[in-house]
Amino acid sequence: MLEMAKTSMFMLRLDNSTVGRFCRKRMYNLLMMTEIVPRLIVLSVLLTGVACSNNNQETTPAAESPAYTATQAGGQTAGQPDLTSGNKEMGRNMTEVQSAAIPGLNMQLAEMTAPAVFEAKFKTTKGDFTVEVTRAWAPRGADRFYSLFKINYFRDIAFFCVIPGSVVQFGIHGDPMINERWSRAAIADDDKSHSNLKGYLAFAVTGPNTRNTRLVIHLADNPRFDSKGYVPIGKVTQGLKVLENLYSGYGDCAPAGKGPEPAKALKGGNAYFKSSFPKLDYIVSTINE
Repeated sequence: MLEMAKTSMFMLRLDNSTVGRFCRKRMYNLLMMTEIVPRLIVLSVLLTGVACSNNNQETTPAAESPAYTATQAGGQTAGQPDLTSGNKEMGRNMTEVQSAAIPGLNMQLAEMTAPAVFEAKFKTTKGDFTVEVTRAWAPRGADRFYSLFKINYFRDIAFFCVIPGSVVQFGIHGDPMINERWSRAAIADDDKSHSNLKGYLAFAVTGPNTRNTRLVIHLADNPRFDSKGYVPIGKVTQGLKVLENLYSGYGDCAPAGKGPEPAKALKGGNAYFKSSFPKLDYIVSTINE
């Protein structure tokens, strides 16, 4: 302030000459800048603070507000749709649709009841064969086989164990995901009503109540299988020679023979069969008339 007073006194002493007028104008401008600039700075700071405060109020709900309470309690803001439950339901529906669309994976149809007697025809890499299944022989086994047949499970299925004059075994799916699903869907045992004779079809077992998708067809009378829990469900009526001509060079499954290891086959599917045992024969498809 003292400097400003001195400056004012100096201006009063200036005469009306051109130099004096010029000096007075310059001094006036200097005084105005000294007054205005600080005020502009203060005003700018105040406006910035107000804008920040408004933004915080719009984007962050107060702790006592309904929106905050709803978000903390249920994970969503009040008035907004719950997308989480919808996504979960959509995921379940997609799983069901995918299961129905993939041959052999439609678990919803896995418990169909078989007719009293029915035929199942198969096309293989060596020719066709037909089996006749009688439900009275083994109701649970017949129902499972009928269900597998109807959902097109038997497509591109390897005859992974072929022992001449003994048995042919098949039923491990080419898709490991399908194997995993069916491995958890074993059925209860049936009472034995028939012996395991040549041409007869039965589910393979590894113990009580372990039948799922693996089957054997006997190439000779095998009564020794009776005590092991192999319960016939039907018999080959056409094409037994086709089964006898399947590739048998690998023999029994490992470790008893040089054939595939069932545990690896379940996890590897047809990729395992075709890379390690390329000469195996396959069921190409079923024949539905």
